[in-house]
Amino acid sequence: MTDKSTSAPSSDSVSHRVADTSPESDRGEQPETIHEDRLWCDGGWTARVIKNEDDDGWAVEMIKDGEPEPALVGPWTMGRNKKDPKPLDVSAFNTLVKTASEVLRRHEQQLRAQLHKRVAVDAATGDGQWEITLDIVPDDDEPYALLTAIDAFGEQLAQVQVAASFKLSKASAASWVENGFRRPG
Repeated sequence: MTDKSTSAPSSDSVSHRVADTSPESDRGEQPETIHEDRLWCDGGWTARVIKNEDDDGWAVEMIKDGEPEPALVGPWTMGRNKKDPKPLDVSAFNTLVKTASEVLRRHEQQLRAQLHKRVAVDAATGDGQWEITLDIVPDDDEPYALLTAIDAFGEQLAQVQVAASFKLSKASAASWVENGFRRPG
């Protein structure tokens, strides 16, 4: 949205709304496309230029449709008058979408790494190695984890439910195999 009290619209500022008349918009699935100086909504993303709470500058937040929190908040460039923010444009928006998407991808990878662990141990049969995985199920009421043994051919040999706090290591995995896949603890 353009705050008309702080700056007069320039002749080169872009501000238009495109009504989506596709069948999806009738079901409320496709939001309106908005291209304004301080607000862009397009392709499942919203970029909003906001006043920086920490100083006199400006910031931009990127919110993926349906998400309650911004995926990215960063500083935004001042305009030519050194008082108002630089208007959003298609190039800046595309760069922000790419950056925010990368932030979300990294966050998902980090979460996956926290919830999924794996180690390789020597097979009890002497035929190479088995993969032992621990997949944590972060339930709000009763979190737990699944400890699984997989042979060299990708076949599941055993699976038991363990506490979400179970620490998977080469030693704990080898002990589980040596104990005939009985539930640890």
